[in-house]
Amino acid sequence: MPPTAACAQARATSLESPALVSARGRALHGSAMRRTAALVLLLAVACARPRDRSPATPDAGTVRTTRTGAVVGTAGRYGGAAWLGIPYAQPPVGERRWRAPEPPAAWSGTREATRFASPCSQLASPFGGIEDVRAGEPAGNEDCLYLNVWAPGAGATGLPVMLWIHGGGNSLGHGGFFDGSNLATSQGVVVVTMNYRLGPLGWFRHAALRGPGTPDAERSGNFATLDLVRALEWIRDNAAAFGGDPGNVTIFGESAGGTNVLTLLASPLARGLFHRAIVQSGGIRSSSPDEAEHWVDDPSPGHRHSANELAAALLVRDGTAPDRAAAKARLASMPADDLARYLRAKSDRDLLAVAAQGNFGGLLDVPTVFRDGVVLPRHSPIDVLGAGERWNAVPLVIGTNRDETRLFLFSNPAYVRRWFGIFPVVRDRDRYEVSAEYDSKMWKAMTVDAVATRLARAGTGRVWGYRFDWDEEPTILGSDLGVLLGASHAFEIPFVFGHFDLGREGNRLWTAENAPGRKALSDAMMSYWAQFAWTGDPGTGRRNELPRWSAWDASGDGRPTFVVFDTPAGGGVRMVADHPLTRDAVVAAIDADGRMPTQKDKCERLASLTLFGGYLTRAEYTTAGARGCREFPLDGVP
Repeated sequence: MPPTAACAQARATSLESPALVSARGRALHGSAMRRTAALVLLLAVACARPRDRSPATPDAGTVRTTRTGAVVGTAGRYGGAAWLGIPYAQPPVGERRWRAPEPPAAWSGTREATRFASPCSQLASPFGGIEDVRAGEPAGNEDCLYLNVWAPGAGATGLPVMLWIHGGGNSLGHGGFFDGSNLATSQGVVVVTMNYRLGPLGWFRHAALRGPGTPDAERSGNFATLDLVRALEWIRDNAAAFGGDPGNVTIFGESAGGTNVLTLLASPLARGLFHRAIVQSGGIRSSSPDEAEHWVDDPSPGHRHSANELAAALLVRDGTAPDRAAAKARLASMPADDLARYLRAKSDRDLLAVAAQGNFGGLLDVPTVFRDGVVLPRHSPIDVLGAGERWNAVPLVIGTNRDETRLFLFSNPAYVRRWFGIFPVVRDRDRYEVSAEYDSKMWKAMTVDAVATRLARAGTGRVWGYRFDWDEEPTILGSDLGVLLGASHAFEIPFVFGHFDLGREGNRLWTAENAPGRKALSDAMMSYWAQFAWTGDPGTGRRNELPRWSAWDASGDGRPTFVVFDTPAGGGVRMVADHPLTRDAVVAAIDADGRMPTQKDKCERLASLTLFGGYLTRAEYTTAGARGCREFPLDGVP
């Protein structure tokens, strides 16, 4: 099965994910998914219950003055102080929908910053940490551009700032999912998390929105990317008020958040606003302007949920046009100003409804991350890295989890059946293992090894690689989650934050038996992440007590190239002497693997890397390996 991109991310044609959920995976309906999650932890890490949104008690000792007014926070969960729900931009509602974000309006008095703001508009899903709204129903709202700050406490100054960018397929999730106070207080850093616009509200490129006088950045359609830049500008202007150093900012994110980190590395608008970057299980896909905007039947075809297709679907949905053909004709005759007003008058619920077709657990199949030539270069973010002055050359940590795709295989009924709709049993153990192995290896090859090797050889920036291997989950109801899930997608995030309270179901992963090793590994990862934020080199951690994490070596002589994160029982934190994985090497290994006895089996794996991962072109798929896959057309391969 092709992996999805997330818990965070699993929508078809996802741009941040190296692979996507199959049609069979999408067929797993919400009620069955929730039932499974409730009993066997399908959504173990990234899909916990939402945070309590009731306001905490203000602490007078936390009053700080920002450029737009004073705020008062509250005590952090793990000590220090927290300021929650601070606006970093004006609400993007009404006429401000699909506009570049502007600084927030000033306020008088002292604003209470003691509760998380609403998530941005999305379909409710346990994948995004929203369970107080029925799955599949709209949740959040457009007035959502707020951020949260955690700091060690009063008196500290000049601390590194770490901006977390959440995952969720760029269509769900929110900045209040993980608590930043343990990372902040234990490592002496300021942690910031944020919301940014999602789905078609965050990425939408249409000619009707490009009237005379429209700034080039707004013409791009990359509104969510502009939100990220605006948050960095807020940090530049306000970090010192919370003890942070605006001249030492690290951006870090997982899955779609990792993809968004890569876009900031490539964006000329973000230059000088950050100084280190960490990409956790990010992806490499992006969309051309044609894919973002064109009709699917144009000579240069657009995405099935391009801006034009969504506009037509809105006309059909509200009864203005009886079908797509009539809607297409109506759109062609509408003056641009009238169409812009029409689009901005539709509710966020209307937009979510027309983009929801084929969604997987709330993860929308919509184009995001547009190579527009202004906000982002016309080349893919990955191609820009290492290319002279065309990217923001800062120190970079980049890595994946060893078993990224097991989480998605576990949710796919083609691979796992459930007795009584609950108890998971692998249908074919060899097929399960092979699928997880090669899809995860290709994820690493293309999103870590290729990037790190390119940068190391170019000499334009130092880079450190990692692989996360923790797999000490318990056995529940007879299911060994260490085997079924292992070091799955997103499982490293609690270790980075030192925050393991993921709600009633997610917390079943954490047991008394795995606590000592889990705590030691989390301490090590927080220490490395913070030392990187402090110095631009993870070195031996904050207390100089960990193995030295050596920079990526592209010499090819077998010297250590990346660090493995595991508990002492799993071999500990250690450097690995290994040559980088390559796309061709993964394809060759599939071709030679005896666990796939037929050519059809091999082509099924190659199809997942083509259709859902985007690692092979259709032409390359037909000739891959010794025999190629001409006799198994992509449309007919599961």
